[in-house]
Amino acid sequence: MHTAMVNIILDRIQDQYVSEELFCHDVLDLSIDKWTDWKSGNKPLPTDKMQKIKGLFSDYEWMLIQKIISQTLVFPEKRNFAVMEYKHLKSVIATTWIKSGIAKVELIAEQRFSSEDILTTSQKRVINLRIIMSYDEWGYDDILEFFMPSVVQQQIEESKVDLLEWLDENLVNTYTDKSGNSEENE
Repeated sequence: MHTAMVNIILDRIQDQYVSEELFCHDVLDLSIDKWTDWKSGNKPLPTDKMQKIKGLFSDYEWMLIQKIISQTLVFPEKRNFAVMEYKHLKSVIATTWIKSGIAKVELIAEQRFSSEDILTTSQKRVINLRIIMSYDEWGYDDILEFFMPSVVQQQIEESKVDLLEWLDENLVNTYTDKSGNSEENE
């Protein structure tokens, strides 16, 4: 269970930050030794550090991670594919939301964080594609975020189709292919 969650978290860090070490230093203010102990399952992280890690994900994404972790308990062989499963499910869900016609799509060229002190030079240049399913109740929107290389923005801008068509045709492959070769280590 821990391995699957750690691998998904590491993948998100890799998507957004130049290196794991810089993330630990700049965002978590944590030594690499303590980080390594946590990744190995040897020691827990303090609650405030786990909250910062959880902040890398939307509430909906965190719920999806919990479902995937539950699946790895029932089917241990899925542990080795947790990141691929997570990315695939996110893509399928986002596509379903978009096709429903009620999801809102935002393309954010620069990363934004809720806390200005998190914005650092350790971040990669990426675009954030945000798919929002709104229920007209404040604070209960479901959000999926896709952090992709900034070159994708140019592809979208140069495309002869609108953003929704581009997403329908390219989201799953663009988002899941970049990690297809990075099988989890365990």
